[in-house]
Amino acid sequence: RQPLSLCVAGERLCSTEEATAGSGTYTRHGFIFSSLAGCLERKSEDNELPVVSVVRDSESQLLPNVGAVVTCKVCSINSRFAKVHILYVGSTPLKSTFRGTIRREDIRATEKDKVEVYKSFRPSDIVLAKVISLGDAQSNYLLSTAENELGVVVARSEAGVQMVPISWCEMQCPRTHTKEFRKVARVQPQFLQT
Repeated sequence: RQPLSLCVAGERLCSTEEATAGSGTYTRHGFIFSSLAGCLERKSEDNELPVVSVVRDSESQLLPNVGAVVTCKVCSINSRFAKVHILYVGSTPLKSTFRGTIRREDIRATEKDKVEVYKSFRPSDIVLAKVISLGDAQSNYLLSTAENELGVVVARSEAGVQMVPISWCEMQCPRTHTKEFRKVARVQPQFLQT
């Protein structure tokens, strides 16, 4: 084991010919990069390429991994994507927020060309999404709500009341009975949180 050295997210560590990418890293264009800030570890097995990992200090921060279901809050939307802050990974609250992007083509599994972001999300909606690719220092996590279980779980109407889902694409305000379009999640019991 080599002495630990510190690295920052997005830092190029070595080429994929010198080592294998371990946890806390990702590969791009034949190089291994750090996906988080932490200590660089290089472990060697017999005659095989060493495994390069980046580990956080003991105050380890849970990170959204590819395939993880995350709970996030919509910050802003435009015609191409929704910007979100990731608040939970599974049911674990994050110590610091991560930024995420849900692109228009990742909102629904079908009829992707007909999806309109403003009919799917509104700022301050709480959304369940799945991580489809890791962000680096400059960009956000890419998220998808294409599965039925993913999408808006909590939304407030213009009257400020929590809306009730009435179909997979609409929610209704119980006070004013106004309907608003959303990409509604069919929530699985394990994700229901009060």
